[in-house]
Amino acid sequence: MPLIIRRFSALLALLLLAFPAMAAPPSATRPTPGYVRVKLETSLGNIVIALDAKRAPKTTANFLIYVDDGRLDDTTFYRAYRRKDNAKLGFVQGGIDTEARRVYFPTVPLEPTDRTGLRHLDGTISMARHKDPDSGTGNFSIQIGPNPTLDARPGYPGYAAFGQVVAGMDVLKRILAQETCCGRGVMFGQMLKKPVTIIRAVRLDGTPKPSGGVKPWLMGKRAPAKK
Repeated sequence: MPLIIRRFSALLALLLLAFPAMAAPPSATRPTPGYVRVKLETSLGNIVIALDAKRAPKTTANFLIYVDDGRLDDTTFYRAYRRKDNAKLGFVQGGIDTEARRVYFPTVPLEPTDRTGLRHLDGTISMARHKDPDSGTGNFSIQIGPNPTLDARPGYPGYAAFGQVVAGMDVLKRILAQETCCGRGVMFGQMLKKPVTIIRAVRLDGTPKPSGGVKPWLMGKRAPAKK
């Protein structure tokens, strides 16, 4: 083997040791180390999201409680924000909305993007919150197109990105295109006239770990009749 090739091979080996290969991107069809897949079955079709349990562990764990407890079942996508410069881009928001009976406490502390290294890119799921950075519960947004305004920056904590859509972006684009109206404040004109139902949210990887708490949102509801 010529000397120059041997030297190049040795240099390449050192670089591979110094900079380990990047983790494989999450798959829609099989488990990926470090991620937990969740399927949202909606009235417009299914969406599969790979939650980044390694880089955003607290936000992921919080979301999985809502999934495993059934707190996201029979909720909705209720908001669609479309960018003024391109109505095909923006984000959709869903979850428990203002239904306090579904809230799991304590709320999740913010895992900002400047700490996790995640960014609000096309298909990124992000934890919604109130003015308090540590007020995330069971509402979330999913980006259609990049949305760097939600990333942390000096003087602004931003929002917690915690996973990526791996199937169903076509469904999200259909939700974004639904007719909107109403709303108050920053949400004015962004509420879906006909919210899109989240029929069920189900974990695809690992063993469900429900909180074991009471389910007040189910009280007074009749069980479905047996066929």
